[in-house]
Amino acid sequence: MNSIISWSGGKDSALALYYAQKDPNIRIFSLLTTLSKKYERISMHGVRKELLIKQSEQLRLPLELVSLPLDCSNEVYSSIMAEKMAQLYEEGIKAVIFGDIFLEDIRAYREENLAKVDMNALFPLWNKPTDQLARDFIDLGFKAVITCVDSKYLDKNFIGRIYNINFLSDLPKEVDPCGEHGEFHTFVFDGPIFENIIPYNLGEIVFREDQFYFIDLLP
Repeated sequence: MNSIISWSGGKDSALALYYAQKDPNIRIFSLLTTLSKKYERISMHGVRKELLIKQSEQLRLPLELVSLPLDCSNEVYSSIMAEKMAQLYEEGIKAVIFGDIFLEDIRAYREENLAKVDMNALFPLWNKPTDQLARDFIDLGFKAVITCVDSKYLDKNFIGRIYNINFLSDLPKEVDPCGEHGEFHTFVFDGPIFENIIPYNLGEIVFREDQFYFIDLLP
């Protein structure tokens, strides 16, 4: 099946890509990423476009970029994505791969919207225990840095840390080890699907919307 992957630059999309590439029935053509039009950063993860391009180069997969306006409503988002999906369908893409794990409403939303343009949604990580997925990610040799934390769940000290066993051990019990509820987001800079490591430096930490800590990763 000719497919693209919904790519956030983070660990779940990286792990979903890893498993999808091992499926002989799936052929992956590109990475689909939404960017903030104003800041040119990956939506929710806050990662610069320059580092996204580095990921694309090391994965040897081209980018399909979608720019979203600031404070994008669900209606505007749905309209923009419907137009993009229709375009991709005409180019021969029949499915989109997602890194979602267990949120039923998110899965239903994706499936319903893709069905409108006669496309399928694929979920390589679906219903796998998140503690196991977290360990698998680390054991496979992936490396990621925490780029955003929701202050409702985690304090500022978690931002900029490496996603490893020590990080998982320090998480409060109520926080999902994969951050499936949006507790934190990551940027993957190395792993078995990458040609080479992606170097970066830690920059400024900012607090936005009275809720989220972001750290600026510098290429």
